[in-house]
Parts: sequence; C-alpha cells; structure tokens
Amino acid sequence: MLEIKFLNKEDIELLLELRMEVLSHVFSEKKKTLSSEEWEAIKQENKSFYQEQFMANKHVALVAMEDGKIAACANICLYNEMPSPDNLKGRCAYLMNVYVREEFRRKGIARKLCTKLIEIAKNRHVEKVYLESSDMGKPLYKSLGFKDMCGYMKL
Repeated sequence: MLEIKFLNKEDIELLLELRMEVLSHVFSEKKKTLSSEEWEAIKQENKSFYQEQFMANKHVALVAMEDGKIAACANICLYNEMPSPDNLKGRCAYLMNVYVREEFRRKGIARKLCTKLIEIAKNRHVEKVYLESSDMGKPLYKSLGFKDMCGYMKL
C-alpha cells in the first residue's frame, strides 16, 4: 500500500540522502569530474537550503512509501515573482526533485506526488507552477496540464 508522507526540518538528513541520489542520476557525467570534497560541498549547500526554506515555510517535501520502503520523492519551492497580468499576486512554485526509484516506476506514484504538491500550491494561492523535465517525465507533466514554455533562456 502506498503512503505519502510530508517531510520537515527534522527529516533533513533523509532529504539530503534523497537529493544527492537524484543529483547523482541527473548529473551522472558531471559527478565523475567532481572530487569528494566538491560533492560534499554541494550536499552542505543543499542542507543550508533546506534549513532556510523550511524555516521560511517556503518548501514542501514529500516521500512515497510502499511496503515500508521509500519509493519516490518530490518537492515544491514556493516563491514570489513580480506581479503580472497572468499572475496578479506574483505567487509561484517550482516543482522539483520528482524522482521514483526504478523498481517502483510505472505505478502512478509520481502522478500522485505531483498532484498533491500542486494541490498544496493552489491552496497557498500560487498562480504559476514551473518545472524542468527530463524527456521521460514530459508525458506525465503534459497530462497534468503543464505546457512547454518558449522563450526561456539560461546563462
């Protein structure tokens, strides 16, 4: 049976473990070029981020448990941008770190986590939810109503 649990500042070590697992997969080639000290620095920066964001009530983290095992995680960061016609109050969320361990994939777990986080964002009056996606995740996000955004660039 699937159980979705909220994580909080007391769960930072677990969050860090999951975050580093996600980063290991997303940046597998880059990780090969980093020293253990550099990887540890990334971990410590993430720890600081979690501590700061939880204290400000701007981060929500979920894990999905199946038969007592962690199957997946997902997070949402809440922030403000300048108000605009399509976001009058400027409230935004960034859906991130959506990750399902391989043995638990194709069971709808990512959908359940994303749906819960989107619901939380809407309950906090968020008008825009952003995300970056792998090719594998795009069908899920499109089925949840996300649309590709043209015109974004990165420096």
